[in-house]
Amino acid sequence: MMATTHALWGLVLALPVLAVYPESAPVAFAAGFVGGLAPDLDLYTGHRKTLHYPVYASIVTAPALVLALFAPSTWTVALAVGLAAASLHAVADVFGGGLELRPWHGTSDRAVYSHYHDRWLSPRRVIRYDGAPEDLLLGGLAAVALVAVGNEAVTGVALALVAVSTVYVLLRKRLAGIAEFLVGLLPDPLLPYVPARYRGT
Repeated sequence: MMATTHALWGLVLALPVLAVYPESAPVAFAAGFVGGLAPDLDLYTGHRKTLHYPVYASIVTAPALVLALFAPSTWTVALAVGLAAASLHAVADVFGGGLELRPWHGTSDRAVYSHYHDRWLSPRRVIRYDGAPEDLLLGGLAAVALVAVGNEAVTGVALALVAVSTVYVLLRKRLAGIAEFLVGLLPDPLLPYVPARYRGT
């Protein structure tokens, strides 16, 4: 799924905080946004393995949520929302496409690495690939919920993320060819530092 879709759903996880603990809502929204994006910081260093923990992140999220419920503070709430967003990201990627450069071909059997199972989980392809129309729809549904709240800052962020998502969806298939072209221009000593999917390996 697109990073923007993950960010939007991370923001959605902060909506209950706005309802029951509004003074912590700004930090909760920030935590949801960061938590939703953070796993993809491994994009060039073992993508969907180094920072994606579908099982362990879910396990750690449970006590954080309990702590936030029974000892609510700005920081316990932010921790719970941030961990929940990172966990949701890792789990959601299982329902997307594989790790190949052109995931719409469906040739990869790797969606997300489960450190708990010590193996790659297969892609379910409910969202066929990052940047697919259904990916935009999923992000759009999150944006509708966020805009409905009426918070000006949250609405602005949600609409900006949908705009970026829309451009990405329109360009997605062309970007694969552009990436291959740019990698082809790199000198050979740099190629080992480029993720395998961009090198066609």
